Amino acid sequence: MPRPPQLEQVDWKAVFASGLPFTRWICEGEFPEHRSRMTAGIGTIALAPETEAELAALSRTVHVVAIAEDWCGDVVRHVPPLERLARSAPRLEIRYIPRDHPSNVFVRFLTNGGEAIPKFVFLSDNWVECGNWGPMPAEHRRLIARGKGAGDVAAARKRVSALYEADPNCETVISELLELVRTAVCTRP
Repeated sequence: MPRPPQLEQVDWKAVFASGLPFTRWICEGEFPEHRSRMTAGIGTIALAPETEAELAALSRTVHVVAIAEDWCGDVVRHVPPLERLARSAPRLEIRYIPRDHPSNVFVRFLTNGGEAIPKFVFLSDNWVECGNWGPMPAEHRRLIARGKGAGDVAAARKRVSALYEADPNCETVISELLELVRTAVCTRP
């Protein structure tokens, strides 16, 4: 039986080093209205005190490569929760890269064959890939997939919009991102 093709190994440390920190990435964005929405959004997200304490006490560094571009509505919606977590976690480091740089990275994270962003790739302190998130919460992705299957993506998008409206503090996103942080810092399976 033939072996399946293998993707080339990613040097995550180099990819991370090639990215931009949030403050530089946001300043270099093309859409001022999106920049201001993202920056303002970070300040509106409240974290539970136990989440704040957990993030402040992380025992290991977590690196996140955020594949994101400021023209995308999902990026505008989901970067603020990620950055809000980082503001409470001195050991959560994030760098932003566009979809096409480096070219061998984003191809690993297509969503149903499409180039949906954002994609947040969580790496341990040893640069081991521990999981990824995006372009939206799991339940939202499931609804969109079901909408495609049913031939009614518009109805699915309407349901997804209602889920977002019902979660103004981004609790669903925060919960999913926090689980990936926990995975990246774990010391046992």
